[in-house]
Amino acid sequence: MTIITLTTDFGIRNGFVGTMKGVIHGIAPNTHIVDISHTIAAQDIREGAYTLWRAAPFFPQETIHIYVVDPGVGTKRRPLAARLGDHYFVGPDNGLLTPLIEDAERNKQSIEFVHLDNPKFWLPKISRTFHGRDIFSPIGAHLANGISLSMLGTPFNDPVRMELTRPERTDSGWIAHITVIDIFGNLTTDLTASALQGRTDLLFRLRGAEVDGITESYGHKKPDDLIAVVDSEDYIEIAIVNGDAAQKLGAQVGHVVEVVYKD
Repeated sequence: MTIITLTTDFGIRNGFVGTMKGVIHGIAPNTHIVDISHTIAAQDIREGAYTLWRAAPFFPQETIHIYVVDPGVGTKRRPLAARLGDHYFVGPDNGLLTPLIEDAERNKQSIEFVHLDNPKFWLPKISRTFHGRDIFSPIGAHLANGISLSMLGTPFNDPVRMELTRPERTDSGWIAHITVIDIFGNLTTDLTASALQGRTDLLFRLRGAEVDGITESYGHKKPDDLIAVVDSEDYIEIAIVNGDAAQKLGAQVGHVVEVVYKD
């Protein structure tokens, strides 16, 4: 059974996600649909990028990922389908795939893009505001039915890319940046624990606060303590035990976290 995932900023109040699922099942009734997230902040392509990037590798080969965070819907932005390694991706060409493309390039995986300009595989009537229903859902379903990328549109090799932050090495440590703020207010950075090469003599500074060292997990400190931990994908995260670090510190995506070696 083919898996199709959905990542959107639609929420679940108005039935948009259910409508997409109806279109998919109407074309590929045996497809298994998995929701990654429908609570991406409205039009926040960057949050959508990190959400899909962190989730997609845990799905089986040949999974089809439909993503719709699409502030450019109805404009000349391209609708695309892509194969990156062993997975397919369907959505707007707006930069959301950037971290996944970079991973595929770094790992020397197969990469293929097509502009979805063959209306044979869309719904018969296309709205100006709901391409998730009218283009992306049917395309994902046709892929699940075995239609090849080459039949869906015209190949291209210049997908839109967003600028991603990178941790910067300094004489005394690192400059990291907040990339994700989760529902708990935890602050994920772009610095991996492996980049620290096992060093534990660290200070983390952000927004006028300071954290000494890395804590094993949230339960190893007292409620309301500000801590640094290594998250489930090896990234340094700043958190408040049983609290909301983003709210308390006034932190936002893009803010700097200074990492200082004490010795």
